[in-house]
This record gives sequence, structure tokens and C-alpha cells, in this order.
Amino acid sequence: MKKLLFVLLVSVVTLTWGKSDADRKGYVVVTDFVKADGKKDVSDKIQQIIDSHPNRTIYFPDGVYLISKPILTPAEPTKSVALELSNYAIIRATPKWSSDEAMIRLGGKDAANNITIPGSNYYLDGGIIDGNKVAKGISIDSGRETVIRNTSIKNVKIGIHVKHGANNGSSDCDIHDVNIVGNFTMESIGVLVEGFDNTFTNMRIAGIQIGMKLLSGGNSLRNIHPLYFNSSKGYESSCGFWDEKNDNWYDFCYSDQFATGFHNTGGKLFYTNCFVYWYAANGEKHTAFEVDGRFNSSVTNLNIGFWKHNAVKENVVLSAMEEGGTGHFFNLNVGDHKLLTDTSHERYMR
Repeated sequence: MKKLLFVLLVSVVTLTWGKSDADRKGYVVVTDFVKADGKKDVSDKIQQIIDSHPNRTIYFPDGVYLISKPILTPAEPTKSVALELSNYAIIRATPKWSSDEAMIRLGGKDAANNITIPGSNYYLDGGIIDGNKVAKGISIDSGRETVIRNTSIKNVKIGIHVKHGANNGSSDCDIHDVNIVGNFTMESIGVLVEGFDNTFTNMRIAGIQIGMKLLSGGNSLRNIHPLYFNSSKGYESSCGFWDEKNDNWYDFCYSDQFATGFHNTGGKLFYTNCFVYWYAANGEKHTAFEVDGRFNSSVTNLNIGFWKHNAVKENVVLSAMEEGGTGHFFNLNVGDHKLLTDTSHERYMR
């Protein structure tokens, strides 16, 4: 009897060791259905996998998954799935990509506004989303509690697009530990935000004209670092953070080498421990804050790097189209004040 039990135990352990980690976790493994060799379009097959496995984690092992059309996940909690990519799993757009929608549309089908039923907390985790310089990366189309994390998004027109939210305009998503590289065109945007009430944390963004463009309020941004190194063509319209609403919070957000660090339209915004820096003399004007209207923002502990080797014709802390406003700068630090060509910001210093 003891010998039989030992044999059974060894058999179970052997079978368990023989399985992949994804199998042991009970994931649906994509390579059980398609080849990850980057040779054939697998869009339809991936969509079939998603549609036929509700409330499961869909796992993509290392390899290249070529798609020619957007992949949609359901927002309805009873149908939702989580997409988990191995670190070197690449979902890549074909060169003939024609859709104006993102490659991965989270909540792109079966729209829902429900956080009470299990399944509302779906996510995309890991891997690489490669737009091949022709496609947009990831969009959040519907649902709430959506998460994008630990993901690298490359060669895209728009890295992440948070659409108008399902909850009366609120999308309530959480995006963190994401790196984005655009397609190095004047139309490229790192993150475009239309839905309200989201959090963005620990992100690096490059190869774009605008780092983050916010068309909504109630957003929290922390440790976001957009870097400009496109061509000099169109440099004057480049911007690290473009904001058209009120009540957004920025903490240690770092605009690196854009013509304008922070742009807003006169809304009440909150900036803490932020940084604007220029290491090269691109263009003719460097502006830390640009406002289409009156300056009404609260800016605390702002550090600005105007250095001798990057001096241009104009170095400006604040450029506001209208005088007045209730904004203020508290504890402003400017590297080499002698390079400043305008002092209008001083009336707002506290």
C-alpha cells in the first residue's frame, strides 16, 4: 500500500512539473490555439479565444502575435477576461493596418457600468504592444476598474486612449508601470484622456509630440516622465503635459526637453514637486507654464532647468494670455535666473 501511494505521489508531482506555470494557474494559453511566429494574421483566432472563455485569464507566451484588426475584450463582468502577456510576448500590428481604433480595445464590446458583479476588474498585464508605426496601442472603451500595468507600448500613433467613461463620464481606470514610445510624428500622443477619475503612475513616454493630453478632470498623475527627442520640425508645438480641464493633480511629473512643459486653459490644477528641463537648444522659446487664459493653478516646489548650454532667445517661467487669475508659485527654483527673458511670473510668487 505504501509503495502504491508513493508511486501515485511521484506521478502527480511529475505531471505537475511537466506543466507550464500558466497551465498550473489554470490560464487559457494562446499558443495552444495559434502559433506565435509573427508570420500569419491571428486576429480572428485571438478574438475567438476571448469570446469563448469568459472570466478567464488569457495568457500569451513569448513570441510574436500578428494582428490586422483590433482585439476587443468585453466590459460586461460575466463575460470579461484578463489579458496577461509574458515579458517578451509581442502583439504587433501588420504594416497594412487600416483601423482608426486601437490594437487592443479593453471593454470594446459588451459595454457595462457595473462594479458589484465579480469580473468587473479586468486588466492587461505585461508584454509588448507594437503599433508598427501605423496603429494606436491600447484603448479603454467601457467598464470600470480597468487596469493596464507592466506593459511596453512601442511605435504607436497614440499609446493609450482612455475614452469617455461608462460611469457618467468617469472611466475609473488605473494605469501604472507603463513605457510608451510613439511613432516620432507630430500627431503622436503618449496618453489621451477623455474619461474622468483615473490614476496614472510610474510612466515613461518618448517619441511623441505631446506626452499626456487631458480632456477630463479628476485625474491623478504621479511620476510621469515624457521626453522629447523628435526632429526639430514642429518643435514649437511640442508639450509635455497638455490639460484642458480642472481638478487634476500632478505629483513629480517631469517634462523633459519639450518646447512647453505644462499647458492648460486656465483651469484650477495642482502641481507638486514637478520638474521642467532643457538639455539642448531646440527651437527659439522654452516655456515652463503656458496658459490659454488666466493663470489659476497651484504650483508648489517647481524646479526649472534653464542652463547656459541650452539657452535660446526666450526662456519663460509663465506665459499667460490674460492677466490676473488666482494661481501661485510657491518655492519656485529656477536654474540660472540670468537666462530668463520675462519676469511676469513674479506677481504670482508666494
